[in-house]
Amino acid sequence: MALSVSDPHPDFRQALGALRTRVDTRLGELLPSPTHPQDSIAAAMREGALAPGKRIRPLLLLLALQDLDQLDEGAFDVACALEMIHAASLFLDDMPCMDDASLRRGRPTIHVQFGEDVAILAAVALLSHAFSVAACAPGVAHPVRTRMVCLLSQAIGPQGLVRGQYADLREGRQQRSLDAIASANQLKTGSLFTAAVEIAALLGRCDALQRKLLFGFAVELGHAFQLLDDLDDSLGSHQTGKDSGKDEGKSTVVSLLGADHTRQRLKEHLHRAEGQLARLGLAGGWLHQLLECLFARAR
Repeated sequence: MALSVSDPHPDFRQALGALRTRVDTRLGELLPSPTHPQDSIAAAMREGALAPGKRIRPLLLLLALQDLDQLDEGAFDVACALEMIHAASLFLDDMPCMDDASLRRGRPTIHVQFGEDVAILAAVALLSHAFSVAACAPGVAHPVRTRMVCLLSQAIGPQGLVRGQYADLREGRQQRSLDAIASANQLKTGSLFTAAVEIAALLGRCDALQRKLLFGFAVELGHAFQLLDDLDDSLGSHQTGKDSGKDEGKSTVVSLLGADHTRQRLKEHLHRAEGQLARLGLAGGWLHQLLECLFARAR
């Protein structure tokens, strides 16, 4: 299929805000509502998934489809499924047995608000609900739905988020090589980024080269995003809405190379991400503008 770059919106942040609002509205419609005052599972699902956030993973999918001129209503349900999976991963990542975090998105973490038992059950419920939403996305052919569910499963499972989280927990306190850190970052952070663009390529009927370039873009974006997160943590940034200092004692790119070298590596990842978009004919498009928006501070 031919690619076309959407004319850059005169106010990209306004356009981004409108998309984010549509995602949040649809999320609220898709998430179960508490059936009674003691329905803590549904309340926790809604609290965690609807808490104010960047919505980067759903926006990646939607903006990629916008660049491909293939954005339709069904894509918003898939975008919401991505956000549900991300929210579930945060429930677990914040648990005392993992990062032991007390603040997320400017609010107390789910296990702090509802208890550890509810946090675990709500995470499982969000994951299962996300698969159901993706499998029932309106206007999407059944074989495509099946492939989307497969991609989401791979992004979460033993070669995706789960593997990355395990590596970060069990190996992060030891001295690691830069390659080992990068591999763990790609699994833990990059898996849902790559899943988002792979699903966009699927819905957009991209050819093999286009899929490869979109995948490469998402990999570079994932690395850059994790490096920015590590920098924020090391500097005690208050812009993230979560606990800082959680990487103390952990082997990260910042701890190995220092902040200045980490910023340089981040910029190199961004440069390569932009190169992939340029090869796709999407320089200056929606995804490119998202990069500029997300990493304005880093640049």
